[in-house]
Amino acid sequence: MESKLVVFKGMEIRRTLHDNEWWFSVADVCRALTGSADAGAYWRKLKQRLNAEGNEPVTFCHGLKLPAPDGKMRQTDCANTEGIFRIIQSIPSPKAEPFKRWLAKVGYERVQEIEDPELATKRTKAIYRAKGYSEAWIEKRMRGIAVRAELTDEWKQRGVNGEPEYTILTSEISKAAFGLAPSEYKKLKGLERENLRDHMTDLELIFSMLGEAATTEIARKQDAQGFDKNKVAARKGGRIAGDARQKLELETGDTVVSSENYLTEPENRKRLQKK
Repeated sequence: MESKLVVFKGMEIRRTLHDNEWWFSVADVCRALTGSADAGAYWRKLKQRLNAEGNEPVTFCHGLKLPAPDGKMRQTDCANTEGIFRIIQSIPSPKAEPFKRWLAKVGYERVQEIEDPELATKRTKAIYRAKGYSEAWIEKRMRGIAVRAELTDEWKQRGVNGEPEYTILTSEISKAAFGLAPSEYKKLKGLERENLRDHMTDLELIFSMLGEAATTEIARKQDAQGFDKNKVAARKGGRIAGDARQKLELETGDTVVSSENYLTEPENRKRLQKK
């Protein structure tokens, strides 16, 4: 399952792909429309009111895994575009109409991306450029996204049952490649809800790719079926990247694993400083 953040008037809204369409965090939508400091409580009260009116949210909301502030994937009430439109009607807010237009645009972009996947790649690159990443970094990041997609497709075909199993296998690769689980890696870099790979250096991205590409190849060659066999393949794939990383560190005297992040300073500016 692919999760991403989108922004409406400076407010972050979590979303995830489910059944080939975007599903949005209902609490995040409530916060964006009302400015509530406790959007979760606002949504719980609204849900009670909708239930009392006989308009049961359960019919158009699903509990889906989204990244929480602590970095863990947690069950979150989500709705698709149609469901969010129904919820908006019950929230008195001057932002309702512009939010509807924004939501329609976001949904339409997804339809376009399904018809022409190259559009999704172009949009992703444009977002990274706007955030201040260099072309060299972006190319590695995009390649990493493709390698990751190939791996998760392979897992799906081999009987790995989505989240949280993908998260566990990814952690096995990371621990073998870098000596850190993703949660530990994020803590090292001072990250919370941010995407870890968006704060990786060139070398960190390269060794992440190597670990995942090696895992895909091992799973295929050894015909790994089911979670347990793929867990073994994940450890082996990660170990290949880990061994390569250690050899490079031995030759250069520098560590690959870095506390560096791009929270306060764009990647392209940091790259210039290093030169």
